[in-house]
Amino acid sequence: MDLSRYTDGFFSIDGTHGFLPIRSPLAELPDRYKELQSILDDLPTQRVDGSNGLLSKEGLIEKRIEHLNDFSDIVANESDVFIIQALFRAYAFLSSAYTLAPAHFEYKRSGNYGKANRILPKQLAKPFCIIANALNVYPWLDYHYAYSLGNYVKKDESLGLTWENLEMAVKFSGLPDERGFIMLHVDINEHSPELLSGVFSTLELLQNREDSSTFSDDDVYKNLDKCHRAMKKVNERRKVMWKASRWRHYNDFRVFIMGIKGNEEIFGDGVIYEGVDNHPRQYRGQTGAQDNLIPTMDIFSGVINHYPNNELTHYLIDLRSYRPVCVQRFFEDLRFDVTNLHPEGLIGTLREHNFNHSLVSLLGILEEIYLFRNGHWQFVQKYIMSNTKYAKATGGTPIISWIPNQIKAVISAMDSCIQSISPTYEQTKILLFKTELQVKKELLNEQLSALQMPDYQAEDLFILNKTYKLEDET
Repeated sequence: MDLSRYTDGFFSIDGTHGFLPIRSPLAELPDRYKELQSILDDLPTQRVDGSNGLLSKEGLIEKRIEHLNDFSDIVANESDVFIIQALFRAYAFLSSAYTLAPAHFEYKRSGNYGKANRILPKQLAKPFCIIANALNVYPWLDYHYAYSLGNYVKKDESLGLTWENLEMAVKFSGLPDERGFIMLHVDINEHSPELLSGVFSTLELLQNREDSSTFSDDDVYKNLDKCHRAMKKVNERRKVMWKASRWRHYNDFRVFIMGIKGNEEIFGDGVIYEGVDNHPRQYRGQTGAQDNLIPTMDIFSGVINHYPNNELTHYLIDLRSYRPVCVQRFFEDLRFDVTNLHPEGLIGTLREHNFNHSLVSLLGILEEIYLFRNGHWQFVQKYIMSNTKYAKATGGTPIISWIPNQIKAVISAMDSCIQSISPTYEQTKILLFKTELQVKKELLNEQLSALQMPDYQAEDLFILNKTYKLEDET
């Protein structure tokens, strides 16, 4: 893999930086954008000093944006990628706040999301499109450059990236639950360098497969074990979400990360970018599904070979285009390299060499992917389904079928991995794997059956999690 293809100056996808920026993002815009920074500081429902901000009262954000200068000429001359990223973050937040404020206030009144403002004023639309073009991304709030990975500020520079040590550079609610929710995504990515290091070293080893004497089952196992340990750390930190962001408070900020595409109830046929063109635009919203950890492991482990051929999988692949170009290139090359090893990917390669020890390690990685997705599914049940009957996720995908679609793929990959292990290899251990996998299948089937009932309750799904002893919340 050519690592030079995987950097844009802000991100560098490698074993040193993982999926995080090469250094901390700018906390504020340069002084020449003082007016813009002032609005960002005043934006949250609760400002840093505890006073009410623009999103605390209906109509305030629209009035403030009405008098904002158009910085198009200035932003067009920026060349520093960290300033360009900070500007993208600024215009992404202001565009989402402006368009979705009416939907937010209607939710506060009635419990239902209202209609969005569907014309983005030219003083936002024009510079936003210029900056988005500079980064080669869509002009809408995203996960990488705007809401999450490019939005953290360390409280103490000498400490790491645990969410407790992070603040948001720009925010919607300004409340602790929003900070915990999105900064935990940065937290889990602190383990992405170790994960990628394991991926790269495993591939480098296996690409010498023509001469299998150059490596052994134990050699491959050691590299896969690095991935396995990293994934275990990712899951340990992911589960902290239950503490970092209380589920009852998710709707304090959720509506502002909604996308246009897939959310016709809010946006109709799209948003007009005034001064840019007259055609309604549609973009998917900010979502944790745009994170790179699980897609990387899906490709590397072979889960991607088990994706169902349906519309839900199409959504998943569509989200690939909402990532930085350097990440898209990495995914493309990773898929090529793994498939080049064997048409069935890593599972086929390890089976071909009769590397049973490594297959068990891979099974452990698949288990962590399952736990991540099943934990995410339980977040959806509690944070979204328990809070609202609105049937769409922020990315515009259907709530009750989106993640189960991917869980089925992981379970199928685990089946394939177990079947690839030699019948003579530690059968007691393999029997345990099979028994536990059957429990996972039964839980998902029962939950999907429950969701077919017209009067289903999210709590019914949580009872099933406990019954099958697969409850994520501790």
